[in-house]
Amino acid sequence: MNKRFVNTMVRRYLRFDREHPFIFLSAILAFLGIMIGVTVLIIAMAIMNGMEKEFEKRLFVMNYPLTVYPKLRNAIDDALVTALEDKFPDLSFSPYMQTQVMVRKGGTLKGGLMFGIDPEREKVVNEVFAKAYAKPFGKYGVVIGKPLAEHLRLDIGDKIMFIFSTLRPAGLTLMPLSKRFTIEGLFRSGLNAYDESYYYTSFRTFEKILGRKPGHYDGIHIESHHPMKDIETIKEELPGSVGIIGWWQQNGNFFTAMQMEKHALFIVLMLIILIASLNIVSSLLMTVMNRRSEVALLLSLGASKREIMQIFFRLGLIIGLGGVFFGALLGLVGVELLSHFDIVSLPEDVYGTSRLPLDLDAVDFVSILVGAFLITLFSSLYPAKKASQVDPLKVLRNE
Repeated sequence: MNKRFVNTMVRRYLRFDREHPFIFLSAILAFLGIMIGVTVLIIAMAIMNGMEKEFEKRLFVMNYPLTVYPKLRNAIDDALVTALEDKFPDLSFSPYMQTQVMVRKGGTLKGGLMFGIDPEREKVVNEVFAKAYAKPFGKYGVVIGKPLAEHLRLDIGDKIMFIFSTLRPAGLTLMPLSKRFTIEGLFRSGLNAYDESYYYTSFRTFEKILGRKPGHYDGIHIESHHPMKDIETIKEELPGSVGIIGWWQQNGNFFTAMQMEKHALFIVLMLIILIASLNIVSSLLMTVMNRRSEVALLLSLGASKREIMQIFFRLGLIIGLGGVFFGALLGLVGVELLSHFDIVSLPEDVYGTSRLPLDLDAVDFVSILVGAFLITLFSSLYPAKKASQVDPLKVLRNE
């Protein structure tokens, strides 16, 4: 194959043709379509990954990496906590008690969970609580979410009423137990669902109000840097009366839905590139049809079918790969701009952050480039093959 001849003809066909300007315009539209498709796909995947990791980070903090739960009543006690701390000195453990409560302020009622905790241990496994906890709990002290306090117009030092699910006799009837607490700290995790429904107090207060037996707990929160690995190791050391669950298992449906949404978005946006590639097909086919006599003449002068096929195949690749390259470049620039400048602002009370989170995964980036390349490759094959099948005898006979 004469490479010099092929390269010369490719350069000639890439120039603007005054006699057939629509062919050149079609090629430009194909180039722009692929470029825009790749750019949008890269930015969209970066946003999806960023949002997924942002939600993962929020859920990770408030759900804890690992949680030990009882299968039988009073299955978790100080002895189990001590045994786990001795066997796994590199992990942090925070036992807790919990009960369902309702917050009342005037005519407003809100339900949630109250946790009885050891503040010093909880600070290690929960960085959100650690930022809110400033001093030891006083008598009936509580730490609540800042969004809840803002909604109820409360601040540190104010009183807040909690109604417990426990019933106590009151005359001839039973009444829910209620108690006033003093707000001693405010936390914000970024997710209002947790900030408005999680409340923390001390073991001493919890035991006094509900009559709970000291040293017996409803579960143990565990801080781990490798929870998916540690869960199997800890499970082997636990008695049959307790179980262990990871944060990803508690929120499996949520992340499965996000993955499905991400894959669906990838397919839909890849169709943009596929549609743009149809312009490559139409542009090359029009080039072939308008230059049939020229192709036939080249074949009659000794050009091989392989050389003709290579000319039009390279034309398609140049248009397509040029769009992929500049689209990838614009996509990366767009991701950098959105990452460093507040071009897009988000409502913090909805998404947990006011800045648009972006994280372009290398696998996604390569998948986009490979997918766009394959679409371009197959779009160039058919017109190139049709060009190589031109019959010089028939074409020149009709000229």
